[in-house]
Amino acid sequence: MHIRSAVSTSSVVNVSSVTRFRRIGLRALAITLCSVIVSARAEESWPKPGESGSKLVDGLTVYRFPITTSSKEAQQWFNQGLMLLYGFNHGEAIRSFREAAALDCDAAMPWWGIAYANGMHINRPEVTEDQWKEGYEASQRALSLLDNEAPIEQALVRAVATRTAWPKPEKQRPYDEAYAEAMKQVYAEHGSSPDVAVLYVESLMNLQPWDYWTPELQPKANCEVIVRVLEDALRLNADHPQACHLYIHAMEAGPYPARALAAAEALRDRVPAAGHLVHMPSHLFARVGQYDNAVTANEFAVKADDAFFAVGTDVGFYYIYHAHNLHFLAFAAMMEGQYEEALAAARRLEKAVPDAALDQFAPVIEGIIPTTLHVMIRFGKWEDILKEPKPPAKRPVMLAMHHYTRGVAFSALGRTKEARKEIKRFDAQLKNVPGEWWIFANRVHDVLPIGRAMLEGELAYREGRLDDAWAALERGIAAEDKLLYDEPPGWMIPVRHAMGALLMESGDYARAEKLYREDQVEHPGNGWSLLGLKQALAAQGKDDEAATYAKRLEIAWKDVKTKPTSSCACAPLL
Repeated sequence: MHIRSAVSTSSVVNVSSVTRFRRIGLRALAITLCSVIVSARAEESWPKPGESGSKLVDGLTVYRFPITTSSKEAQQWFNQGLMLLYGFNHGEAIRSFREAAALDCDAAMPWWGIAYANGMHINRPEVTEDQWKEGYEASQRALSLLDNEAPIEQALVRAVATRTAWPKPEKQRPYDEAYAEAMKQVYAEHGSSPDVAVLYVESLMNLQPWDYWTPELQPKANCEVIVRVLEDALRLNADHPQACHLYIHAMEAGPYPARALAAAEALRDRVPAAGHLVHMPSHLFARVGQYDNAVTANEFAVKADDAFFAVGTDVGFYYIYHAHNLHFLAFAAMMEGQYEEALAAARRLEKAVPDAALDQFAPVIEGIIPTTLHVMIRFGKWEDILKEPKPPAKRPVMLAMHHYTRGVAFSALGRTKEARKEIKRFDAQLKNVPGEWWIFANRVHDVLPIGRAMLEGELAYREGRLDDAWAALERGIAAEDKLLYDEPPGWMIPVRHAMGALLMESGDYARAEKLYREDQVEHPGNGWSLLGLKQALAAQGKDDEAATYAKRLEIAWKDVKTKPTSSCACAPLL
């Protein structure tokens, strides 16, 4: 029999005991009772209140999932853990769940949370042996505590227990599939709960992370089920944080991203202390050309991250999300034509990840650290590029970007021989990048060759070899179009912007117009190709249509202090 049940139902508790319980208060009672259990379960390393070092944070307990608990504070910690879980801050979520478990030693759901947070998710498909073991042990503890829990809690605990076994098996996939099947049944029984709906959806998304639509924008595998269940959940609760979050992920790469715009708006300030959730609307805003809103969302996300770092105890993997927020902020500001804002975000990004963490996560995020170089190319800061220090030898992607950027700068300055030397250095350095290093969704060896083609094309143009220039730039466009969807895109400056500007400079206005129209499909509403399209149409005497795009450009760049004069600084068209 569990102590919670004994305290709540026993008729033999004497008056003095009741008076004492009231005097010390509920929190102290929970600690007193749990300390007894901790002593009895010492060999199981049962958590103690406060030992995680975590804190309750305003703005993380705004959503409540009621669990069976005798402790109001345990419920608060569970709410915070769930919101951190929904915001993909799994390490800190575990700490919150452990606090909840410490405050109510009979509650099963905190252990469900620990088990769940140790599992895979779309941004971390592989689970380490330590995570697997901790998840397995937590799921077994949750099972052992099932007693008077509500049916929905019992169903969730039994489902998460299908996710692991011990010893860790060689293949993880069968367990991910078993969990998804278990959650399908939970959803069939408790589909009126939006929390069950989003947990079911995430189990399906984990089977095909970031792979929901074909290149022809047709739904893949479970995509239609994912979208349907999320839309049903949003009808139940239009601002459910995780329903909004996952719906954005499900729709952003599809044919109708604007369908998730209401979810993005609802999520903007729904959980103000969860940096990733604050950031997520920017994915939708960028997809529909609202780069100003994307900038704002990421500015607030960075502030939320700063507040978390001030109190958080397990940053770990979350450094990747913080870097992503700054990366996205720089990208959105670039697309909005805002040099100072983009540069400031990029400079912060350089220092956002401590060196030890960058060593650990380099295969995933080193490629976004030199975003400053993209910003400087975007706005034509050629002399500033040449003053940038050379990265250390242990940063192969950053070194390759260093040589690429210098090559672009030398080419733009007409120093073609020096640009040629940088191409050779780039080629040599790219060989030092391991084959399985990534810039988020795309392999480095699929992304950086786009820059190589871009540089070769711009340099050939400066050398007067126009056919070679167009051929190289077309190769860059083809490689760029093959990248997997990601936001920001794997390559931050569209090749079409560069080729369009050079075509304009050489007088091929119709061809430039075609490229700019294509870019507006890929990056709707961005001012760079709106500017190019306006110029290309005007140069062909299509004045009425040019005026239409001039108005759209005025809206897109309404806050730009110094207006760019072409779609690429490589051909400023002064």
